[in-house]
Amino acid sequence: MLLRLIESLEMQDGRWRARQGDWLLDSSFQPVFSFPHRRAVGYEALLRVADAAGNAVSPLQFFEQLRSFEQQWAADRLCRLLHVHNFVHQADDDSWLFLNIHPTVFVHGGQQTQALDASVRTMQALGLPMHRLVLEVTEDIMAQETDFERAVANVRETGCLLALDDFGAGHSNFDRIWHIHPEIVKLDRSLLRRACDSPRIARVLAQMVSLLHECGSLVLLEGVETRDEAMLALDVDVDMVQGFAFGRPVPGMLGPQGVSDEIEEIWELLDGRHADTRRVHAMHVAPYRQALRQAQARLQDRPLAEACVELLALPGVQVCFLLDEQGRHVAEPLLPAGVPDRSQDPRFRPLGLASDARWARRPYFRRALEEPGVTQITRPYLSLHGARMCVTLSVACATPAGLRVLCADIDWTS
Repeated sequence: MLLRLIESLEMQDGRWRARQGDWLLDSSFQPVFSFPHRRAVGYEALLRVADAAGNAVSPLQFFEQLRSFEQQWAADRLCRLLHVHNFVHQADDDSWLFLNIHPTVFVHGGQQTQALDASVRTMQALGLPMHRLVLEVTEDIMAQETDFERAVANVRETGCLLALDDFGAGHSNFDRIWHIHPEIVKLDRSLLRRACDSPRIARVLAQMVSLLHECGSLVLLEGVETRDEAMLALDVDVDMVQGFAFGRPVPGMLGPQGVSDEIEEIWELLDGRHADTRRVHAMHVAPYRQALRQAQARLQDRPLAEACVELLALPGVQVCFLLDEQGRHVAEPLLPAGVPDRSQDPRFRPLGLASDARWARRPYFRRALEEPGVTQITRPYLSLHGARMCVTLSVACATPAGLRVLCADIDWTS
């Protein structure tokens, strides 16, 4: 079978092509860039198909006309052989080759150990070590129940890397990550599109990337088409990007390269945006920082209510509260005068009684204890007091009663 597939390849105009009946198959390669390295680190191979008249048709149309699984499996292997031939013909000695593989073909082929061994020998004979091969699979492989786990284990033993494709589309969840343990997770473009429209979703995307890193995976964001999308991708800390903003699929590769001008431009633009954001943020929170410091000083000889008068008078302050070294309230939380207690929203009434609460695991508490006397400010998050987006300012200070952490929640819904 493998020999017959190799015989289907032919060299034309310095490139390898393959014939499958009346169809002519060719390869294109789209670069995958690393943000930290500022250069291409791999290429995704994409199939290009022409019919008997030389007209371009979609790869999907080509595969749909294959009637049996055996035909699909053979065509899938032929495409991968074609891509490998064209890749090793022009690539450097380090770049990854990303290859898509149909979920059913992956699960079936992954259980054929002899076929796997033959594939490894073929890759090595062509000059492509398995550690430079990244197989892209979708979450559909998990529909094969337990068979996919055996296939994943067998394929991983060959030394290649696994990339989970289109994560974030459809019914994606982290259970897939924990089962497959992919070296690379490719985030679907739909996540990027929604994050560009919503700062809240952008913050969630950044946390998703962080969680994927915690799971032991590198993160690649595909479908990046504009500078704004590229800046968001860099801002949420993905490792790699792919898309028209950096390079379209073409038959050739980039060749010897230094730092990418496009990547460097994104770094400079984001640096400038962050500098502007920090300046605006500092101006916005400055009155709250000053009022918190005043309240901290007054706690030496005044009760909490008197110490926080000016702080509570500032617009946007939701609540002020004082915690002991275990994160427990040492006084009733204070609300601004004339402002209704939003915790009385009947939907969140179970969270309204907070005088016995303990906040020792909150970042604003732990960071304040780590740096006594230094004002801390959190990222925006959902406050349990009133169920609104807020940031919390906090500072740990010595008082006659012992070490205390003074906190203030500031409305951040806008």
